[in-house]
Amino acid sequence: MTNQTRPASTDELESIFQRELVSDRWAATETAYALAVRHRDLSNWPASREWVQQCLRLLEGFPSETEEQVATSRSSVGGVQLPTYLHSGVVQARFGDLG
Repeated sequence: MTNQTRPASTDELESIFQRELVSDRWAATETAYALAVRHRDLSNWPASREWVQQCLRLLEGFPSETEEQVATSRSSVGGVQLPTYLHSGVVQARFGDLG
């Protein structure tokens, strides 16, 4: 578990992502988004692009017709604020060319 007084490192977030990927794919999708944000904030554009693409691939497996279907289950992951709704349009709007 990460210390809640400091943001999780990218390594910590990647470890969380790997655990979630086998147990809760929606949580893994949220964590992929958080990793894209964290890498972008660190100006690591190739890694951010990778995580944006991972997030978009995961989102393809979920329905997105209603707000309930795209509502995030957490407000933040590892210190990264999540959007209220997570779908490909939000990801494209937030990351532009990285998507």
